[in-house]
This record gives sequence, structure tokens and C-alpha cells, in this order.
Amino acid sequence: MSSPGSSFVQIKHEDLLFYENCGGGSFGSVYRALWISQNKEVAVKKLLKIDKEAEILSVLSHKNIIQFYGAVLESPNYGIVTEYANGGSLYEFLSSEQSEQIDMKQIMTWAIQIAKGMHYLHAEAPIKVIHRDLKSRNVVMTTDRVLKICDFGASKFLSHTTHMTVVGTFPWMAPEVIQSLPVSETCDTYSYGVVLWEMLTREVPFKGFEGLQVAWLVVEKQERLTIPTSCPASFAELMKKCWQADPKERPHFKQVQQTLETMANDSRLPDQCNSFLHHKDQWRCEIESTLERLRKLERELYSKEKELEERERRLKLWEERLMQRSNMSPSPTSLLMDSNISPFFTPLSIGSSGSFFRSHSQDSNNSVGVSSAGVSSLFRTLSNGDTERSSSSVTLDRGMSSLEGGRLHAMLRGLSGRFGDEEEEEDEGTLNDNSWVQKNEGGGSEGAGCR
Repeated sequence: MSSPGSSFVQIKHEDLLFYENCGGGSFGSVYRALWISQNKEVAVKKLLKIDKEAEILSVLSHKNIIQFYGAVLESPNYGIVTEYANGGSLYEFLSSEQSEQIDMKQIMTWAIQIAKGMHYLHAEAPIKVIHRDLKSRNVVMTTDRVLKICDFGASKFLSHTTHMTVVGTFPWMAPEVIQSLPVSETCDTYSYGVVLWEMLTREVPFKGFEGLQVAWLVVEKQERLTIPTSCPASFAELMKKCWQADPKERPHFKQVQQTLETMANDSRLPDQCNSFLHHKDQWRCEIESTLERLRKLERELYSKEKELEERERRLKLWEERLMQRSNMSPSPTSLLMDSNISPFFTPLSIGSSGSFFRSHSQDSNNSVGVSSAGVSSLFRTLSNGDTERSSSSVTLDRGMSSLEGGRLHAMLRGLSGRFGDEEEEEDEGTLNDNSWVQKNEGGGSEGAGCR
């Protein structure tokens, strides 16, 4: 990055008269202000430091991208100054009573405007830019209802890197962004599909779910937002294409524009779309039904996770007691009859030993004799259910090879048999899903324009 201030106008802090706080953007708060020397109303995002956002904005120029005026470089009053869109954010509009009057023509106009702005970022700007945080809060509206994309705090120059850290807001984020995998510009296509869904339904994506719950549903369960059955087929098809799990299967914004233009020429679509928009009470129950199903799924998995944690705790205790007893050379019969360390309770079969958010710990001790690694590996194998049972005999043999006098040999083989029988009996009908334990609030960021 070039040195701060080398490629854009520097604005003095005292040249700005601040008004109300408009909300929070990526990594900073946004204020409405007056640029005194220019007698111009502006939006100012206050920052801890001037970073890549100013550099990105300084090279962009498009009617559907927020206009950049300059930056404040006086420590500690760093800030980015852009045009002020007094129509507020698209999110605010869709949440207001005004949105009830929205029609197909307006949706089509806005959908094309956003697509043009994104196509510019990806294909026409001096440097290709991935936004990574496209959502209705980061699309603002001018007085004459022209939409502009704003808040580039999460953006990257495509030429700099394609490996992204987790930034953005989960309900709008593509699966590969959630997982911090290498990304292409089609991660913005996924987010665009969510914004289109917002305009059509005037609903909040995954309403009532916390950020990491959404991440788990999207990545692990391949869940997507519910498209009501009465939604016009052309809109439904476009959203489905935007939400493909494989980034290569999603359309680029040039293709999105072409699709929208074709739809605009369909004489039947306006009546279909307007009928859908004005009969929300008839299809909103479909969205609520899906949300309730997902809430139930999350509750069931959370309960299973707690059961798994308790099972692992008891297995760990049993393993520790076994190691203590093995050093004291007890009889196998007396050890098996010890009710205080019995680990036998309903097993839980987990479909994947490596969860999306959680992995099971592995014992790495390398002792000899009555091997901690051998015994530990055996019980870890048993605790992981049917999916790893195929390796239990190998682990068992490794553990047995070093047991003195074979006193625990028969006992452990007997235990392996008992676990195997119980696991087989319980396998049918068990929940074959990954665990869900983390709960966190998904961060939300506001656009540069506000009321």
C-alpha cells in the first residue's frame, strides 16, 4: 500500500462539523457531518487508523459506488469522508412501512443498479476489488432512490490475495468466506442473492439465529434461505444460482445483469411479481416454518453435544481409574465389577469425527510398558462411535503387545466386545450430524449513508 495520504485528499479534522451518529460500519462508527470549507453534507467514518479502505475508495468511480472525498489523517482523529446518502440504507427502507408499496419495477431497477456496481468492482475498476460484506445495510439510497454500495472496510484488492479471514456478517456470507478458504469474486454473488431475497420478502435473513448458528447451518447442513413456492420462477432460479455451494457454479455479475435484463422484458413477470409482493401473508408462514425446523434441529444437536461431553468426561475418568488400577495389578473381574467407574450408558454415534467447529482431543503420550497411548487410543476409538470402529482392532493390538503377563489382555478384549455390541445395537436411528456447541452473535455493520 502506498503511504497514507499519497493518493487522496487530506481533510482537516477542524474542517468537519459533526452531527448525529448514523451507526457502525466495518471497524468504525459513521457520522453525518458538514464539510465546512466545501459547504457539503458528508458521511464520516471514524477509524483507529487509516488502512486499505481509503486506498480502495480512492481508485473507485461509479454512479452505484459511494463517492469518496478524502480522509482525515490527524491522530487520533482518523476518518474516511464520503458522500452522504440521505435516503438511508436499503435495510432501513425494507424494514419500514414504505417497503409495503414496493413493486416489481422498483426491485428490478435496484437489482440492476447493485449488479452494475458490483460488476464495476470486479471487472471495470482500476484494480479488481472483492467487497466481502455486501448486504442491505451496506447499500445506501440517495434522495432520488439511486442505490450505492458502501463500506469497504472488509474489502480486498483481488490482486493482493485471495485467502480471506472471516469478516462480514454471517447470513450474507458465502460458505468459503465463513471457512476462511481462498475465495473469488463470486463470494459477492452469494451475498447479492441474499440482498435480492431481502428485497423480495422484506424479511431479515435467518431471523433469530446467532452468527455461528447460521455459519453451521450454511456450511455443515447446506441450508439456504427459504424461497416461497409462489415466488416467480425466474427470481427463484437466479437466487438458487447465486447460492451454489461451488463458487465456480455461481454467475458473475455480467451474467446477472443479462439475466435481469431478460427478466425485465418478460411481459408476464410484473403481474406475477406484484401478486407475490402484495400477498405476503399467504407465504410468510413458509419462511417461519423453515426457521422453526432449523431451531428444532439446533436444539436437538445442542442436547446431543451435551450428552457427548458427559460421555467423554466419564470415559476420561474411567481411563484414569483404569491406569491407576493397572499399576496396582487388580484382577480383571474386580475391575469390571467396580460400579463407581462404569462408563456404560447410551452411546452416541457421530457421523464425522472432525466437527466443523470442534475436534476431539487425541492423546499424544509415548510411554512404554502398560502404554498410556495404547489404552488412551483404545478408549478414544471406542468413544468415537461406529465411524472409527474399523481401526479399533489395530489400536487394541498395539496396546496389548506391551501388557505385562497378559493380565489385562482378556479384560480389554472383553470391554471392546461389549462396546462393539452396544454401539451396533444403538447405531440404527442415531443422529448422524456434526456437533454444535459454539454460540456467538453475528456482527452487523451499517452503511455510510443514514438518516
